[in-house]
Amino acid sequence: MIQDLFQLGKLVSLGLALMLPLANPLTSMTLLLSLGHQIPYKERERQVTQAAFYVVGIMVVTYYAGAWIMHTFGISIPGLRIAGGLIVVSIGFSMLFPPAEPRMLETEAAADATKRQTPNIAFVPLALPGTAGPGTIAMIISGAASVDGAIAPDYAGWVVAVTPVIVFTLLGLFFWICLRSAGRIVKVIGESGVEAISRVMGFLLVCMGVQFVINGVLEIVRQHAGG
Repeated sequence: MIQDLFQLGKLVSLGLALMLPLANPLTSMTLLLSLGHQIPYKERERQVTQAAFYVVGIMVVTYYAGAWIMHTFGISIPGLRIAGGLIVVSIGFSMLFPPAEPRMLETEAAADATKRQTPNIAFVPLALPGTAGPGTIAMIISGAASVDGAIAPDYAGWVVAVTPVIVFTLLGLFFWICLRSAGRIVKVIGESGVEAISRVMGFLLVCMGVQFVINGVLEIVRQHAGG
């Protein structure tokens, strides 16, 4: 039993080491700073908790059913990267060039604020593609495909079965902690700082999205060249 627990700790540590650089909850924290500063505090906290559950859910579903879903709909890993890249580019442009809001009187602004529906950013973009992006999904699917042959023979069956759920839950918890601390950062840097971060993050997201598309196209070229 002790040996099994040691193996569990080893696999969980390995999974976190592989997934954290790809998932990178700090990206979602910056997105929250950029897109969520006008959302009321209570609603923002609710959406952060919601997003954490979404992250864990996306990863669990991807691990156990991702390959089957992609095969059913005829989606390839390069296609996933290109589609995810286009989504990231779209979000980046909206942050880099936010729409100009017309000036209005205070009474009109108050009335407009009550009419305007509070946006829900929990699923898109905080969970997907902020944390559970195309790179993360591709890593999970490829990892799930190689577990049976590469890892399963050397570890207890329950250890291999439980490890993914523990890793994804810990990632979701870390994601939640990072986003919950975003409010304190807003108090320190102020609205102008948030706007500056939003522009910089928008530019970085555009670059990341373009790179996702390039990686997807290169994978397609390599597959055709190898075939």
